[in-house]
Formats: sequence, structure tokens, C-alpha cells
Amino acid sequence: MTTVREPGTHVDRIDELAAVKELGRVGVDPRATERQHAKGKLTAHERIELLLDKGSFTEVEPLRRHRATGFGLEAKRPHGDGVVAGWGAVEGRRVFVYAHDFRAFGGALGEAHAQKIHKVMDLAIAAGAPLVSLNDGAGARIQEGVSALAGYGGIFQRNVRASGVIPQISVMLGPCAGGAAYSPALTDFAFMVRGISQMFITGPDVVRTVTGEEISMEGLGGAEVHGGTSGVAHFVYDDEESCLADVRLLLSMLPANNRELPPVVRGDDPVDRRGDGLLDVVPVDGARSYDVRDVIEEIVDDGHHFEVHALWAPNLVCAFARLDGQLVGIVASQPAVLAGVLDIRASEKGARFVQFCDSFNIPLLTLVDVPGFLPGVGQEHDGIIRRGAKLLYAFCNATVPRVSVVLRKAYGGAYIVMDSRSIGADLAYAWPTNEIAVMGADAAADVVFRREIAASSDPARTRQEMIDRYRGELAHPFYAAERGLVDDVIDPRRTREVLIRAFAMLEAKDADLPRRKHGNPPQ
Repeated sequence: MTTVREPGTHVDRIDELAAVKELGRVGVDPRATERQHAKGKLTAHERIELLLDKGSFTEVEPLRRHRATGFGLEAKRPHGDGVVAGWGAVEGRRVFVYAHDFRAFGGALGEAHAQKIHKVMDLAIAAGAPLVSLNDGAGARIQEGVSALAGYGGIFQRNVRASGVIPQISVMLGPCAGGAAYSPALTDFAFMVRGISQMFITGPDVVRTVTGEEISMEGLGGAEVHGGTSGVAHFVYDDEESCLADVRLLLSMLPANNRELPPVVRGDDPVDRRGDGLLDVVPVDGARSYDVRDVIEEIVDDGHHFEVHALWAPNLVCAFARLDGQLVGIVASQPAVLAGVLDIRASEKGARFVQFCDSFNIPLLTLVDVPGFLPGVGQEHDGIIRRGAKLLYAFCNATVPRVSVVLRKAYGGAYIVMDSRSIGADLAYAWPTNEIAVMGADAAADVVFRREIAASSDPARTRQEMIDRYRGELAHPFYAAERGLVDDVIDPRRTREVLIRAFAMLEAKDADLPRRKHGNPPQ
């Protein structure tokens, strides 16, 4: 029997609803999708499908339309208003997301567009789940004037309110200009893709008008610039697919909010696996370089680590890894770059990473092989004192379990800053190759014994004798242990086992800071 549908029946309305929603997904202009693909870019829905578990996405306000008039806006009112928002799952755990749809108004933010973003941000905070923004927009919708600007204000206010409460990740998959760039700067991590991502406060045209400088969008604010020069981008990729795959990886590691512990993922890597390779990786001679990432790979589960800010301030390595399934944040000197010295950039990089780990209950492991802070007029004039103090402040303020290992040399104030016992590390270990001192033996001998050296008939020989004397009396491997400045000097091959047992003991650590509204960290 054939069913006859009367006009205006439920079925008609359902069919109409489905058609409207499908139009919002595919876009009102098929050529806009083609143009997006021609640039090597995916659409907002395609990106969300890559980010979230299959079939898990629930959209919020897909039928929202703007109410603005003038400048032809009343004739262009696409459903969704240029942003797709909602929630889904990554490896079964809830995640909130919004994605600019460049096909509608170039992804530009208007009042309705902003209110959708505000909605999903409020839901993420209320639900205690991570928030991911997929940015591909042309900034504020000029035709809507101050209403659009106020929309950005609401986003920034929520970014700050969510800071340290839920993880916030910004993924740059197109332009992000003007005030829009401040939201990614307020989030925890920013991902960029070479060739399609750009961020800047003022574009090339404004720069040319004001300063006369000629520069392209990529040269001004592309992925390589922000990944390696400005430090705005934490991760840089060649394509959207690999970028979104690593966003999923990062989300799978992190806790949903600041009230939870990171997920534990047990593997088959034995707790007591010996790291015989460490004896070959780290030279005993403090003047020889090595890649500290090789040390990390020998210690952590299955050699897997996820490095943050790999292209920026590479003289300090910051990474996530697991020890017997437990997530840890690693801060490590990198002797392969600038001999592992601390400078302005490395200090700021480390401070930000330490603060994130402390906010989200991620224990901290510090691997130390640091000759000091980078000397120079430029560093001093650019504020190494206040900016280097950021790393010191971050470690001192951290209440998560903290364990440090001196791999080789640890000199001067940089040793103190790199989570020494004196600033609150719960446990401090050292390898037998360690030299913990105010400065290197060579420099110390020149200062302490300068008169003896100058008066000697053989200054070179006397200087070497004084170097050996200083090293033997004050910088020998057991000096710090004898005075309780390290808890033990350990066999490097047992480092993995020692660290796993240490963090297991500290798992229930409970430390409170003095009652205060908030601290005032150095800027």
C-alpha cells in the first residue's frame, strides 16, 4: 500500500530539516568547496571527521543564522554562520571542538558566529573536557562592526577562564589575523601546517604601508616563522592529516581537566630494563656533545616521546613520555645545541611547559647537563634576568612530583634553576660522571688561583694542577651526595628503574601552596 503524504506533515518537515542540515554541511556553493580543496585544505566537517572518533560528533546550533543587515548581509544568511561547533570523542574520551568554515564569509567572525563559539566553550568548561579550535578565518566580519569585535572579547575571556582548568588546543589551518590571533596565544598548544597556516596581528599590506617593508604572508607569519623564530607554534606539519593525527595523540595523553590524573597506558617494556646504550650515548668528557633525545629514548617506555616546541629554543628539550605507563613531562638540557646553555628562549619555553604540566597533574622529570646561562650583551639587555627567572618561578611553584637527574655537568645558577633539590625537587639523582659546581673547573681555577698561576715559573703546568685540585676537591662526582644535595649517585644503566620507582612512590604526593589569589610571576 502506498502512503500518501499530506502537505505539512511530520515527514515533510523531517525531509526539509535533513535538506537544510545537508546544505549546511556541503555548503551553498560547490565551487567554494572546490576552491578549498584546490588550496590543499579540507572543509570544516572533513577536519572534524579526521579529529574525532568516527560517528561521535554531535553538532551544536547547526541552524544558527546571523541577524545583521546592511552591506548586503541580509541576502547572505547561510545556516551555521561560518562555524561548525559541538562535541565528540577521541579514543572514547569526550572532546569539544569548533571549526571555522572558510566557505562562508571566509570564516570571518560575526555576532552569531561568536555566540556559537561561546556556547561550546562554556559547555567544555562545564563538562570538564578539552577544547580544540580549528582556525581558518579571515578575522572579524567587517560588515558587523563592533559586534564582531565584542565576539572576540567573549572568546578571550573564556580562554583565560579555562586556562589551567581544561586543556585548550588551537590548530591553525588557514589565516588567523588581527585580534583573532590572540585566542591561540592564550591556549596551551598551537599546531600549524606549512603552506596554509598564517598568523599575524597586522598583514603584509599594513606592514608595507607603515614601515615600507616588503614581505609575504608566509614570511610574516607562516608555520616556519612561528615554529622556529617566534615560538608561537608548538608543532609544525606538512599536511592537515598528520597534524590532526598528532592532535589526537596529544589529547590521548592528557587528562580531561585539572581534577583528573593523566590516563595510564601500561605496555610491555620492563620496569627493570637496563639502559646499556646510555654508556655509549653520553661521553664522560664534558666538552663533547650528544643528543639528549637519545638519552630520553633509552629511558622511557618503548623509546617513544612527543616533543613540544622542537623547532624553537632547541637547546632545551621539552617532551611528553611514559614511564611504566605513567605520563611524565620531561625538561632536558640539550648539549647538541649551544652546549645546552640556558638562554631567554629556552627559559621561557621551559617555564611554559612546566606550568602546563603542573596545571594538569603531570609529574616532571628534569635531565640536567647545563654549563650555565648564555653570556652576552644581547641576552642581558633583552632581560635574561627577569625572563630566565620565569623557569625558576615555574619550578618553584610546581606541586606535582618532581625528580631530577644530573647526567654530567651542572654549573652555577643554571644548575639551581633546573629543578635542583634546593628549589623543591622531591628527589635528585646524579650519574657518576656528574660535576656539580659554581662553575667549570677551568674557569674556577683561573679565578681562585690566579695569583699562584701568575707567579709560577710554568703557568700552564700550575694552571692544570689547580684545575685538577679544584675538580678533585669541589667538583668530584660524590661531593654533592656527601652533602645531601642529591639523594643518590646511580648507575646510568639503572636510570629507568630508579625513575619508575621514584615516581611510583610520589604518586600520592600532596603539596599545597600558601593561600593567595595568584602569584605574580616575572614577565
